Amino acid sequence: MTKQASFSELEYTTKKKVTRRDRFLDEINKVTPWAALVAQIEPFYPKGTGRGRPPIGVARMLRMYIAQQCFGLSDEGIEDAIYDSQAIRGFVGIDLSRESAPDATTLLKFRRLLETHQLTERIFETINALLAAKGLILKEGTVVDATIIAAPSSTKNRSGERDPEMHQTKKGNQWYFGMKAHIGVDAETGIVHTLVTTSANINDVTQAHALLHGEERLAFGDAGYQGVEKREENRGRRVEWEIAMRAGKRKALPDTPVGRLQERIEQARARIRAKVEHPFKIIKNLFGMKKVSYRGLAKNTARLHTLFGLANLLTVKRRLFALNTQGAS
Repeated sequence: MTKQASFSELEYTTKKKVTRRDRFLDEINKVTPWAALVAQIEPFYPKGTGRGRPPIGVARMLRMYIAQQCFGLSDEGIEDAIYDSQAIRGFVGIDLSRESAPDATTLLKFRRLLETHQLTERIFETINALLAAKGLILKEGTVVDATIIAAPSSTKNRSGERDPEMHQTKKGNQWYFGMKAHIGVDAETGIVHTLVTTSANINDVTQAHALLHGEERLAFGDAGYQGVEKREENRGRRVEWEIAMRAGKRKALPDTPVGRLQERIEQARARIRAKVEHPFKIIKNLFGMKKVSYRGLAKNTARLHTLFGLANLLTVKRRLFALNTQGAS
């Protein structure tokens, strides 16, 4: 039986202007493999006992959670946003003329369920498995890099201390406090295939081995990964490391045929390494995760798995739309 649209829904669908939020949520809706993700979560989701109010469906809670993570909202914030925004209501599937939105406490329990059972990692892995099946992950080369995500350094909080799992580090002449997201990215498509998180004071090169999937022939990194091939954990690996030359050494290259050749090689390496910047841009600028959302590494890692999974879908959205169109024809 087809659900009859309410007056507010009809009014919204006939409006002339399509907002950026409408377009963004429509893209997320179209590229996300909802059925596959629900199948990963459903075995862990509480079943109804026949007493009291039945649990809200997994699909709807997943949509509410995805909307929350995309906009970087608190549990209370996304509950309010559902009431304030028809676009978000439509994405989650809520009709206020017939039902209320799931409350903040319900979403909190759902988030904890995902965190307890590492289900956001399963979301990330499921998305990547589907992209690989469509031929969108080539696995011949990997680009490794890390970015700092800031955490509150103030001690004006309930515990009177900074997050003990976050630490400070110096980059250039500036100090940063927070965590690091280390990623391994497919050198051809820019899809993130591996994520590792640490406190900000951990050197990038120490995590390089954990960012490889094992099938690549080449691995690329910036100058911070100098000496990576000599480290104990990387000995015996069948991978050729292409690491950027340090800035000072590059500036000193002579204006000779050999020097100009080395400069062209550095430029070619830089173009490949640029693929790793796109996922960071999506995470920080589109999803707004320039600062940690929660206390501790585990909760923030759970969010990052979700966001990098979504970032992967957005990175190849045009190819996904084309594949879906071919499959429908």
